[in-house]
Amino acid sequence: MIMSKLTLELAKQIVEGAEKESKNLGVAMVISIVDEGGNLILSHRMDDAWIASIDIAFNKAWTSVALKTATENLAAATVPNAELHGLTTTNNGKLVVFGGGIPLVKDNKVIGAVGVSGSSVSNDIQVAQAAVKVFEEVNSVIA
Repeated sequence: MIMSKLTLELAKQIVEGAEKESKNLGVAMVISIVDEGGNLILSHRMDDAWIASIDIAFNKAWTSVALKTATENLAAATVPNAELHGLTTTNNGKLVVFGGGIPLVKDNKVIGAVGVSGSSVSNDIQVAQAAVKVFEEVNSVIA
């Protein structure tokens, strides 16, 4: 069985891996999983995570799906005088151009994304990468 779309069951496993990494870092995070259309599958707010991180985590995941790239890849291209300057003013301000959003790719196709918020950008990226690792491990078992 090849997983070609994200399910709630898989999203729960991904979030569990991300939360474990977040706890290892000693920070409370919000972790969001979206499908290939940017629709929310699961949003998980750890105890005491910042309320602002609810929207930020979702928007990071949405941005990753919408642009099929990790949000950290957008930062340099969106500063003044850069090629994509002004990108954040599109899509009703929903685009996030700093790290913590990573697409979930299966068979060279983006089938969803994870977005993480609640700490420094480097911690957000580390926790998002832990989520992607779980996704890849689960898919390698069922492929």
